[in-house]
Amino acid sequence: MANPDSFLHLARPLGPAAVGAVPSTAPLNVIIQPQAIFSILDHSSRRPPGQHRVIGTLLGTRSDDNGPDSTITIHSSFAVGHTETAEQVEVDMEYQKNMLALHLKANPREILVGWYATSAELNTFSALIQNFYGGQGDGTWPHPAVHMTVNTQIEGKGGIEVRTYISAPVGVTAERAADSAAFIPVPFEIRYNEADRAGLEMIASAKDREDRTATILNDVESLERAIEDILSMLDRVAKYVENVIEEEESPSVALGQFLLNTLALAPKVDPADIERDFANHIQDVLVVSYLANTIRTQMDLSNRLATAQLTLGGSEGGMPMPSKEEGGQQQRSGGRGGFGRGSGRSGQQREQTA
Repeated sequence: MANPDSFLHLARPLGPAAVGAVPSTAPLNVIIQPQAIFSILDHSSRRPPGQHRVIGTLLGTRSDDNGPDSTITIHSSFAVGHTETAEQVEVDMEYQKNMLALHLKANPREILVGWYATSAELNTFSALIQNFYGGQGDGTWPHPAVHMTVNTQIEGKGGIEVRTYISAPVGVTAERAADSAAFIPVPFEIRYNEADRAGLEMIASAKDREDRTATILNDVESLERAIEDILSMLDRVAKYVENVIEEEESPSVALGQFLLNTLALAPKVDPADIERDFANHIQDVLVVSYLANTIRTQMDLSNRLATAQLTLGGSEGGMPMPSKEEGGQQQRSGGRGGFGRGSGRSGQQREQTA
């Protein structure tokens, strides 16, 4: 029986390749980031009823060297509509070209690296689409196009299955090689940073809940969970070392060297010093928190006092201004000198006249 991991599919490409134009098939490594997998899974969950698989375009970056250490990093992906039957396949290539141009404008550092399909099956149509993505012009030529299969229809196996391939021409002449394609498996790695890991762990925590929701943890709860994870890993390593010492488990030189290098990175500090430094750090954090709360309270009080002064200052802060009638009477009775002098002069004039 043939090995299921070996595939050989022959198909006519979309167009003839130039004579002597052979794309690079150098060994390479593929790095897949989680956001690309999420986009593919979302596309698969929204596929029309009765459709076996969906396809799309992969975007990412490629290392400069073309040697054995050449690396392709897949950052994102977008869906491409297609219809597939037992006799033919139709792909909306115009939509693919327009979406690719928009993505390259939004992310100039990314390039076209290949395509994906949500099925582990490789058939004649797969080779046909592969030749389009790896061809000249709008394809990845002279670099190989990466074909990533994400099998989402696995039941009872506890996860999805991902594989990556590149294609190579098959034939005794350049003309015959342009009319055929062979899929070659290449190694891949799903790599994520600490921020992605925290998000993935939070999403994974919702799988055991009926409502499929996850609660966002605060800083203290996150720290507690991280410490628990570290303690569980230390317990697992200690159990492995004890089993090796008691000859209950076969030793591994590579794992022993890794543990030795990891322990060598740990600083040689007295536990009492670590506890004292941790207590000092806690005190510093509490002092900073107290000062921040004090400043916040002072600013709030200052704003309230300023608002009260603006609200009540107009009615209580000064003497009321006289009205127009009162001002006219004062001018007529007092003259320019005021009430006292003006009244006195007016009285003397009235006495002389009398």
